[in-house]
Parts: sequence; structure tokens; C-alpha cells
Amino acid sequence: MWTFIFGALAFGSVLGILYLISRFAKFRVIQRIAGEKKLLSFLLGIVPVLALAIGIRAGLGTINAAISILHLMAVWLVCDGVSKVMEKKRGKKFTKYYAGIFALGITAAYLICGWYLANHVWRKAYIVETEKPVGSLRIVQFADSHVGNTFSGEGFQRWVDDMQAEHPDIVVVTGDFVDDDTSKEDMEAACAALGSLQTTYGVYYVFGNHDKGYYGPAYRGYSGADLVAELEKNGVRVLQDEIVLLGEQFYLIGRQDRSQDQMGMPRATMEELTAGLDPDKYSIVLDHQPHDYAAQAASGVDLVLSGHTHGGQLLPFNPMGEWMGLDDKRYGLERRGNTDFIVTSGISDWAIQFKTGCRSEYVVIDVAGALR
Repeated sequence: MWTFIFGALAFGSVLGILYLISRFAKFRVIQRIAGEKKLLSFLLGIVPVLALAIGIRAGLGTINAAISILHLMAVWLVCDGVSKVMEKKRGKKFTKYYAGIFALGITAAYLICGWYLANHVWRKAYIVETEKPVGSLRIVQFADSHVGNTFSGEGFQRWVDDMQAEHPDIVVVTGDFVDDDTSKEDMEAACAALGSLQTTYGVYYVFGNHDKGYYGPAYRGYSGADLVAELEKNGVRVLQDEIVLLGEQFYLIGRQDRSQDQMGMPRATMEELTAGLDPDKYSIVLDHQPHDYAAQAASGVDLVLSGHTHGGQLLPFNPMGEWMGLDDKRYGLERRGNTDFIVTSGISDWAIQFKTGCRSEYVVIDVAGALR
């Protein structure tokens, strides 16, 4: 799938660059310099496109430069289409290339908003109710920090302070805490930030698909085991197909990531994990990828917390994970049977610096049970 996505992105970027070169060549300043020489106007059109691509790549990286070019191409196509319709209705052509001016302005405004939605972090709150006599529990959840992309390891402390201000009973990290490109220094600083949290029952973590690293320890300077050691050094409990009893009323079930199954190292099933649990207690599952809803609902657990989807990331592709059967849900709260499911859009992003149709967040969940 990722080969297809990156291939399509590269192919689209090439087409986008060629299209944009031809569009910039229509601006009056370039036409005045080139005169009737079409080849010269095309060559001059290369200059602003290269300047945009190189400038964005220098600031935000290759992937974000490609995304910006593709957005500009798409918006410019729409603006050209609208311009032609308007020229046909008015019976004459515009004296200035307004379509290009609007395309540049709209794309810039759109991507600036997308950058802000990805790089700022909001608070998202839910209340989930249960008839079980378990009292109340405040959970703070975050996922997909991919430390080093929109904030550094030290910069993560700012959002940890916000989470601490929620006075959580428990903080849970539902995967992709770090990335293949997260440096060891950033990883250690982010783990230290988690170590500053003060809660009733502690801080818990489950692996995502990126945390162990796709390219081996040599690539980033540490392994998944090193990450576990650093988390535990800072008081974070790592759960790998394990169950913890919080107080006397709540089970916390931490699952291995679905990628374990895909790599031929099967994780425990929901049936295996929940066998023998007291049904009168409230059970919370941490599972990075929202892709096992039927089994989770059938197991009778009360709440499932996931990340992974980044809220769908970019319009109009937000629902693609659900359409393709990759995710059971891309964002938000849903109830299936007696089980509540929550998927967060994540506190940051993997590589991409833009979010449209969603925003970065941490989640505050108040479990409201009957009084004991």
C-alpha cells in the first residue's frame, strides 16, 4: 500500500510541476520577458516552481513539498476552470491572470491553516457512561506523537504540562510515541517528560507500528527494547498483551500492535486476553490500530482506545482507511453493542506537517459509572 501511495505521490508531483510551470508562464511578467518565445516562457516558468519546491523542502521536508505542490496543482485546476466559465459568461477574457493569483492565495491560506491544525494541540473531551458500580475514572489519552516531527522531545513537555493540568487518574499512550526518524536524544527527552506526570494509577504505554522501527536499531540509534527501558526508567508501564488491575474496579488491557500479526508474530486474541476477567469490573483496552472492533465488542470489554489514523490526515482522503477496510473507524466515539470505541486523531503527525478535516489533540475521557 505504501509503495502505491509514494509512487502515486511521486507521479502526481511530476505532473503537478509540469502543469504549474505552464501556469506560471501565463503571468504577464514572464510573457513580457519571453515575448513570443514559448520555450523561453516555459523555461522562465520553471524558476518560481523550483523556488517554491526548494523553499518548502528546506523548511518542511520532501514529503511536505510534494503535498504542497499537489495542493497547488489541484486548486489551480479549479481556479482555471472557474475562470474559463466566467470568461465564457462575460464574453471576453480577463486582462490579468486572476486564476493564478487566486490559486496561489487560496493554497497558501489553506496550507497555513493545515499546518496550524497539525502543529497546535487541542483538548478533546468525552464522557462515557456505564451501569457498572465502578465510580468514576479520568483518563488522559494521546497517540501518534512521532516525536521530532511537529515538536521535539523537549518541546513535548509543553503538552505534558497541559495533560497534567487535567488531574488524570491515569495517562495512556496508545502507540507511535516515536518514529523511525526520532533521534535518541528526542526519545530520551520525551520519556523524561512522561516521567514528570503525577497520576492516581500511573502512566501506561502500548506499541504502535512505528515504535520498534522499520529499519533496525542502527538507523536511529536505538531499538524497541531500548525504548521500553527508557520508558520504564521514567516510571511508564509498558503493556504487551498484558492486563493490569487499577484499584479494585478497572481492568487495563494493553495489546501488542496489529503489525505483530502482519510480521508473523501473532499477538493474543481478545478472547484469550479477556478469559477469566470479572465481568462486573470495567475493562479498558489500549490497541493502537482501530481494526478489531468485532472481536473487541464480542469479548464484552467496555472501552477501547486507539490512534493510528491521524483522523484521516488530509481532505478529501480522510475516509479512505475505512473505505479500504484498513480501519474500522478513523476518528471519534462510537458504541457497538455494549462497547465504546474512541479513536484519536493524534497529538502530532508522521512526516506530514498538515492536517485538514481534523486537528491534533490529546483526549480526556471521564468514565462515569454507578456509585458503589
